[in-house]
Amino acid sequence: MLNKLLQFISDVVSPATHEQRHFDDNDYRLAATALLIHVISLDGQPSEAERHKLRALLEYRFDLDPGTADQLIRDATVREGEAVDLFHFTSVIMRSVNLEGRLRIIEMMWELVYADGHVSEFEENVVWRAADLLGISSRDRVNLRHRVAEGQLTPGSHS
Repeated sequence: MLNKLLQFISDVVSPATHEQRHFDDNDYRLAATALLIHVISLDGQPSEAERHKLRALLEYRFDLDPGTADQLIRDATVREGEAVDLFHFTSVIMRSVNLEGRLRIIEMMWELVYADGHVSEFEENVVWRAADLLGISSRDRVNLRHRVAEGQLTPGSHS
């Protein structure tokens, strides 16, 4: 009886999403994906190009199969929706990822910003804030942006 009451209270406070998650809250991949989802959601519903690019980046950068990438996206979408700021995600990343990995995350953010062919001030600002919280210099952030932008404009180039 007590267990049922505790389960009921748990479901009311945090409805079923905690049972469905496959990625731990301290998993840097979940934190990074939540940042990426935040970026593509800034200007409304993510476009098909943004969703496709997100999935491709996760599969490639995190070496995930399509099903695991989809689960990561679902889990991160829930976390991003619960978040009040970027700090929780960036602090998880700072504890787990070296500078090279953090640079790759910022590069992934820029790739998603450019995925729909339109860069908004809001997207630029979020990448700037995330880079700052991840200890990425302004110079590195701008260099990554230029590299990604050039790659988007040059057919067949890779970042």
